[in-house]
Amino acid sequence: MRRSLVALSVLLALTGSVAVAAPGDTLRPLPGLLADTGGGRQLIVAEAPDAGSTTGTVTWWELRRGRWARAGSAPARFGAAGLAEGSTRRQGTDTTPTGLYDLPYAFGLRQAPAATAYPYRRVTEGSWWCQDNGARDYNRWVEPLPSDCRAAEAEHLITYPTQYARAMVIGFNYAKPVRGRGAGIFLHVGGEGATAGCVSVAAEAMDRVLAWADPAKHPHIVIGTSAGRLAVTHY
Repeated sequence: MRRSLVALSVLLALTGSVAVAAPGDTLRPLPGLLADTGGGRQLIVAEAPDAGSTTGTVTWWELRRGRWARAGSAPARFGAAGLAEGSTRRQGTDTTPTGLYDLPYAFGLRQAPAATAYPYRRVTEGSWWCQDNGARDYNRWVEPLPSDCRAAEAEHLITYPTQYARAMVIGFNYAKPVRGRGAGIFLHVGGEGATAGCVSVAAEAMDRVLAWADPAKHPHIVIGTSAGRLAVTHY
């Protein structure tokens, strides 16, 4: 595990603002200022103004001929209790974990958009996300629900027709899950307000991300604040 104290806290020395460039700008785009972008050629930046924010922006970037180009952007929602450092976050706190994460696969109740190349799993009646700290399959998709994962400690994915119409798994606490740190953190379609810890965007934006994401380019997502109050951890 590597820690990067720059990431979204990198500031322009003269202006004191985060260096985010629109297409055609001469400023160096934000991904180029990060100490670590995951090693791929695609990066999603989920940025909130500060740790207590529940709203912000998701911007997706692609490395082209050695330069990061912005491919799209959309308003985003974060956890109802704001953001928390990913390495110390606790389950059930309604916080979105900061950090740099891979995106293992996409899923949804609806069929994937026509242009989707990303691995995509359809939700069925038997699809659950286990969040039971005592279960063998903690922080994993399970189908059907195993006996050691209590239904009260799992999400029955089909019961969230709006949020999980289409989504991507964020690799927070995923490769080597730490019990009690949190489970089921996704980039998904927005509901009526803040999330329980996920990052959400409008349905149209989610479709654009899925059509853009290329598994051959190893996309990652970085979650942080423009105020620089939270470090970013890469798992």
